[in-house]
Amino acid sequence: MTRHWSLPRILIAAIAVETALGALLFDLVLDGTAAEHMGNPAWPPHAKFHDAQYIVMSLGLGVLTLALLARRRGDTRSRLLCAAGILAVPWAAMFPALLLPGTATYDPQFRAGTQFILGLHGQLFMAAVTLAILAAATFLALPHRRAAT
Repeated sequence: MTRHWSLPRILIAAIAVETALGALLFDLVLDGTAAEHMGNPAWPPHAKFHDAQYIVMSLGLGVLTLALLARRRGDTRSRLLCAAGILAVPWAAMFPALLLPGTATYDPQFRAGTQFILGLHGQLFMAAVTLAILAAATFLALPHRRAAT
């Protein structure tokens, strides 16, 4: 019998928690970053609606994938791979979103406080790290590996 909470499953579960709580905390709760999002008086109601939609969607995706990962019966490997794919979508979407006209990773009035890591906006850097962790967990879970899923 294989161990249910293997390294790939734990890594993907950690990303599920990050996905579920990240937008909620950074866009709504934490003063420093919420001021750039839901607390930004320059944002019109429609922009705030879409951020609220993203917060709720991220929470839902995180909870959904945790449920997929927790179930012990049936094809656990397929559910693990499906969970990784679901979680990758909002993180990967940040990169092509910049190709749409008028988009930016930050509003101009927040330029001075914006953090860049290795030339990437902090949020894009976090997305790249998150996607790398999901890719590593997926690789470890593939059938050619002996690691338990």
